Amino acid sequence: MKHRKEPPGDKNIIGTRVVAIRKVKRMKQKDFLAKLQTFGLDISPTSLSRLEGQHRLVQDYEVVAIAKALDVSVGELLGESE
Repeated sequence: MKHRKEPPGDKNIIGTRVVAIRKVKRMKQKDFLAKLQTFGLDISPTSLSRLEGQHRLVQDYEVVAIAKALDVSVGELLGESE
């Protein structure tokens, strides 16, 4: 597994949670990207990596699709419930 070379950014608050949930579910990035497409969100691997590293802003509709793809609530992604 590749580790990030730079510290997390400050462009979003869900990136680290996306990584953690995805890893708990043993989902690789490419599998996650495919699942996101089934929910209408087509983003590149680079864009997902930047999102997870908190170096990319996240649109509201993306948060909804990500939550659905990870089978969690939007609130959980936003840190409202742990």
